[in-house]
Amino acid sequence: MSRIILEARDVRYRYPGGVHAIRGISFHVRRGEKVALVGPNGAGKSTLLLMFNGMLRPDAGTLLFDNQPLRYDAASLRELRRRVGFVFQHPDRQIIAPTVYQDVAFGPVNLGFGTDRVRQVVRDALRNVGLAGFERRPPHQLSAGEKKRVAIAGVLAMDPDLLVLDEPTSSLDPAGSEDTMELLEELHQAGKTIIISTHDVELAYPWADRAILLRQGEILQEDIPEVAFGDPDLVRRARLSVPVLLELYQELARRGLPLPEKRPKTALDMIHLIDQAFSRGARTGTCGTIHVCDVDSTGPEALSRWLSSRDGLWIGAMGTRAKQRAAEEQIAVDFTYGVIDKCLLRALGGESSLILTAGGMVQRVEVRVSAFAEEWGTPIPVEEVKGP
Repeated sequence: MSRIILEARDVRYRYPGGVHAIRGISFHVRRGEKVALVGPNGAGKSTLLLMFNGMLRPDAGTLLFDNQPLRYDAASLRELRRRVGFVFQHPDRQIIAPTVYQDVAFGPVNLGFGTDRVRQVVRDALRNVGLAGFERRPPHQLSAGEKKRVAIAGVLAMDPDLLVLDEPTSSLDPAGSEDTMELLEELHQAGKTIIISTHDVELAYPWADRAILLRQGEILQEDIPEVAFGDPDLVRRARLSVPVLLELYQELARRGLPLPEKRPKTALDMIHLIDQAFSRGARTGTCGTIHVCDVDSTGPEALSRWLSSRDGLWIGAMGTRAKQRAAEEQIAVDFTYGVIDKCLLRALGGESSLILTAGGMVQRVEVRVSAFAEEWGTPIPVEEVKGP
C-alpha cells in the first residue's frame, strides 16, 4: 500500500465576511493516486486546493504533507511549494515573464539553481509538455492550450512530488482538453501524484482513481468513481449529473439484462459488457493485433518501412512526443485520446492498429491490454515494432 502524501484532518475555512467555504473536511491522498475533487461552482474546490501548498491557511484543523503538519514560515512554504506544484485555472494568472523560457525558469532560478541546471530543467520541462522550441515565444502569442502547458512546465521544472490543477480543462476546446488530460496521464505514468478539481463528471469519471464529491464545503461522497457517482440521489444533491455510461448501465440493469458487477468506465467497457450480455459468452471471432512503436527507439526509416508494408491499420498517437513525431513525419493519425481503448475496440472487431508512444507508455499499453484480456477472457495479441 502506497504511503499517504497529503492529508486533511477536520479542515475549516471561512472567508472575510463570514462565508464558510470549507466545513470540517477530512481525507487523504496516497502517492501515485489520481484524485478528482468534483462539485459545482461554490462547492469549495478551489479554496481547498489553495490550502495544499499554503496559499491559504485553514482557520481550524490540520493539513499534513508527507506525514508532517504544514508550517507557514517563509522557508517551510518555499520548500512546500517546490514539492507541491500548483497550476491555476487561468494560466494568465501564473505566466508573468516576457518569454516562455523566462517563465518556466522563474521557479528554478528562485530556488537557487545554477545557470546550466536551469537551462537543463527548462529544456526537459518544455519537452515533456510538447513545447520544445517555444523558448523564445512571447506567452501572449500562445493559444489557451499552449499557455496551460507553459504553466504546467513551470511547475514541472521544480520536480514536484504532487501536482495540483484547478479546473485543468477550463477555457479549452475539446481537442485542447483531450491533449491536457493525455499529458496528465503521461505525468502520472512518470510517477507523479495528481489532484484536479472539476465540475465535469464525464472528465472525472474515467480518469480518476478516486473521486471526492463536494457540496457547500463538505464531502458528500468519497470512493472509486463507480461508487462515488453510483447513487443518483447523492449525485443530484451535489448538483451534478450521473456519468452517461453509468446511467446507461443502470438503465440496462433495470431492464433485466444479465450484467457483471463491475461497472463500465469507458466506451470499450460498455461495448464489451453489451456483447457479453446479449451473447452470454466469450467472443469467438479472431481479434486484430495491436502493434506498439516506441518513437524514441525507432528511427524514421524503420517506421516508414514498417508502415509501407501494412495497409488498413488504425493509427493512434499517445503522448506528446508521439504526436510530435507523427506530425513531423506526416503520419495520418486516427486517435489522439483514449488511444488504447479505441484500439482495443478495433481489435475486438477483427481490425489491427498501431500505437505510437514513448518510454514508459509502452509498458502501459501492454499492462492495459493484458488486464482487459484477463478480465474479459479475450486474448488480444500485442506486438512491438522494433528498428534502428
